Amino acid sequence: MARVTLITGGVRSGKSSHAIALAMGQEVARRFFLATAEALDDEMRARIARHRETRPAGFETIEEPLHLCVVLETLVGRADIVVLDCLTLWVANLMERGFDDDAIIAEGEALATALLRAPFETIVVSGEVGWGIVPENPVARRFRDLLGWINQRFAHSADTVLLMAAGYPLRVK
Repeated sequence: MARVTLITGGVRSGKSSHAIALAMGQEVARRFFLATAEALDDEMRARIARHRETRPAGFETIEEPLHLCVVLETLVGRADIVVLDCLTLWVANLMERGFDDDAIIAEGEALATALLRAPFETIVVSGEVGWGIVPENPVARRFRDLLGWINQRFAHSADTVLLMAAGYPLRVK
């Protein structure tokens, strides 16, 4: 059974940086970064470029917005550690493609199960979006609820859960 770490927290809390630091701190040779972001507008193109520029050279990057289980299968025998960044955008991508709630929850379950079976360590990044006011917009409420359920599922099965606050990790589990 593989070791899974979930890192969650608010926007700009240091989730991705901490995930990379944890992965770089491992004495392994084969590091992969699985990115779920899509460059759909200028702002996202700039964010992705900034992430690429600041990511250490010790990672091989795979960009995949939807089919994470398929990518994980291709990493068997090739990866020692994988940073999956992030569930937040992955859930948004599934919603954008028209997946209904049950399908998104099923995808989350399949992904969590795949990570537990993987022969490599995984560090999963996800946003914590449910602490603010209840969104006025039904789509935003749906997104908040779906991501909350997915985060709970991953936290339940993860070996370690870290909550990032102002750049500092707080161990939750």
